Amino acid sequence: MARVLFINGGSEGHINPTLGVVQELVARREEVVYICIEAFRERVEKAGASVLTFDGQKFIQAFVSGGREAVQERVNGLLLTADVILPRVLEQIKGQRFDYILHDSMFGCGRLFAQILKLPAISSCTTFVQTEEAFGGMLDQSLRRLPSERAQSIQDTFLRLTAGGKERYKVEIHSPYEVFCNPAPLTLVYTTKEFQPDGEAFGEEYAFVGPSIAPRHSREDALFAELKGTSLIYISLGTVFNQAVGFYKLCLQALGDTEHTVVLSIGDKVAVADLGAIPGNFMVRQSVAQTEILRHTKLFITHGGMNSVHEGLYNGVPMIVIPQSADQPVIAGQAAKVGAGLPLHMQSLTAGQLRQAVDEVLSRPSFREAAAAMRESFRSSGGARQAVNEIFRFKERHRI
Repeated sequence: MARVLFINGGSEGHINPTLGVVQELVARREEVVYICIEAFRERVEKAGASVLTFDGQKFIQAFVSGGREAVQERVNGLLLTADVILPRVLEQIKGQRFDYILHDSMFGCGRLFAQILKLPAISSCTTFVQTEEAFGGMLDQSLRRLPSERAQSIQDTFLRLTAGGKERYKVEIHSPYEVFCNPAPLTLVYTTKEFQPDGEAFGEEYAFVGPSIAPRHSREDALFAELKGTSLIYISLGTVFNQAVGFYKLCLQALGDTEHTVVLSIGDKVAVADLGAIPGNFMVRQSVAQTEILRHTKLFITHGGMNSVHEGLYNGVPMIVIPQSADQPVIAGQAAKVGAGLPLHMQSLTAGQLRQAVDEVLSRPSFREAAAAMRESFRSSGGARQAVNEIFRFKERHRI
């Protein structure tokens, strides 16, 4: 048995894929100490880990203070979180022994912890992975859009922050890529090479283990039983970009009083009353057990978050993808590339266009066939079990 320190910045998309990994590690008699924000304590503890926490609000404030316009500013924001995270966590684990560390690939402080604690490190990547060359091109393009003085100021801030980190924590930070992507001797990527853009560009230090989807307990059995066998359309914009009253009303207009049963998940930032009259074929909920409802779904209308797209394709559900932000346009593009999804643009979307897209995806067998092919690919890849197989191979190589 070994002791593993698992560190994660804390959001649904980064936490959920790791829960099955924690369960599998614990089942194989590893002791897991998991560091995250308080909001995820219960579900991580249910997975079998001991939990330590840091202040999520201070973490977000530090990250956002770096700026949001350019990629380099987001790198700087991640560096600014070090003074929030490092002292708090190092104090909590003082005197404890760990054999290796797992850290989220976009946490920012992951590589820093590995250096400070002098531990063999594994990176946990819940998004698409990037090569250093591709990231460098994206970084340069982002800076070129800015006035030269502003771009230089942002780069000077990076140098100041890295120098400060070296002085305070005795760590080396050689590039923005190290901060933003946290490469490690082994990186677990929770997708397949077939779904990863340019998947063949990545070497043996990247293990594509497939989606890690842990079963979640649900009290909605009666709802799911009622939906079974219907022409079910499920609509969700996820947990972050879901303050979209206009879009929800557009869905009611496009699909109201049709032959479809539509479950619309609106999140906790919008009131059902804000949507006006609800057509009889709609069920509007503030939250839905997504992994459960997708087992009965014929079409998934999604924002294109990595978790959501993985969960949809894991169940063989074709989708309409309406990206909102971040890496979602890239994910939407991949869903379209494999033939399982149809991308739409939120800004110009009309009820007529949405209805037409729904009819197209449901009537063309190619979407269902492509989604079914991805389901088989995802399910055969191993997921959490394969991730832990890779971790144990890593342990053997490092004699842990």
